Amino acid sequence: MNELEQALALIARGADEIIKKEDLEARLKTGRPLRIKAGFDPTAPDLHIGHTVLLNKMRQFQDLGHQVIFLIGDFTGMIGDPTGKNVTRKALTREDVLANAETYAEQVYKVLDREKTELRFNSEWFGKMGAADMIRLAATHTVARMLERDDFQKRYKSEQPIAIHEFLYPLTQGYDSVALEADVELGGTDQKFNLLMGRALQEHHGQAPQIVLTMPLLEGLDGVNKMSKSLGNYIGINEPAIDIVTKTMKIGDDLMWRWFELLSFEVSLDELAVMKADVASGALNPREAKLRLARELATRFHDAAAAEQAIAGWNAVVTGQGDTSLLPLSDIEAPAEGFRLAALLTAAGVTPSNSEANRKIKERAVRIDGDVVEDASRVFTAGFEGVLQVGKRNFARIRLI
Repeated sequence: MNELEQALALIARGADEIIKKEDLEARLKTGRPLRIKAGFDPTAPDLHIGHTVLLNKMRQFQDLGHQVIFLIGDFTGMIGDPTGKNVTRKALTREDVLANAETYAEQVYKVLDREKTELRFNSEWFGKMGAADMIRLAATHTVARMLERDDFQKRYKSEQPIAIHEFLYPLTQGYDSVALEADVELGGTDQKFNLLMGRALQEHHGQAPQIVLTMPLLEGLDGVNKMSKSLGNYIGINEPAIDIVTKTMKIGDDLMWRWFELLSFEVSLDELAVMKADVASGALNPREAKLRLARELATRFHDAAAAEQAIAGWNAVVTGQGDTSLLPLSDIEAPAEGFRLAALLTAAGVTPSNSEANRKIKERAVRIDGDVVEDASRVFTAGFEGVLQVGKRNFARIRLI
């Protein structure tokens, strides 16, 4: 492939849709750095690896020499994105938005090149707009056009309330592209309506409409629902390296390939095809492929040394080979009367509830420092230290204080 074909192949990797691909090719042929925009509303303080699907694509554009704009929606965050919601979102305070935005700005540089990233806040232009400006913006589209949007349409038909300010969200996101003169906007597949709004508003303001590139929503650890903190099926990019490794190792073998395609920088699509064939033929254990992905993610969000230590700790517990003291030690405050075994397992986070813990104890699936423990009445008091394990994949090294 020539250089242009290679660039297009990298940009298209994992993408769900590019609107319009011929326009993207034409702009790439000009040789000028394109302005690549992705917006993030700071609705929560921490990012998870599902968010990095877009960040990874932005980094690929950076590596190709283009100008990436990481847009923090400190203004739109106070409106609340109605995408996928069946009720009006609770609006965040200005203080909430700014506190979350501050943490976002640091976290993104674990993926993006800080020196090549233009960090912007959309309050730069919306903060200067008056009521008349907002009315003019609202006048560019009709209510009928807004109700073409799937989630609005469903709420309207089911007689669920739609607040007037929610109609402003697609318009304000679209206007961001006008203000930034974006060539390309990235977003999840659920953002397509908003991204196309940007194209329409750019044309309205005499600009060439941006190329829209949508990325799939990454399934979480359960392999079914999109990654979400509220569902508990996520990996936070600020989590300890051992948690990144252990959680990655829990995903299903089929999901692993999708994670490789959307999250890996190290494994090309050609190499990925070879790995798939090797796993199918039995030449490669899927656990080894998964360990490679876990190592890459832990290294990206920490460093190589932390990743190797985490993998060594994981191996020590799961395969019985190695030193479990490599696992990070978590302190848990013990009540005066101590913990019974089930309560200890739940407090350590290796079981979701005492009832589940008791069930695992009866199944002889609970180990402490490698030995099966069946005595549910055993009490653990301050000073206890050890590795708790439930099944093969849930474990924690803890100390009671």
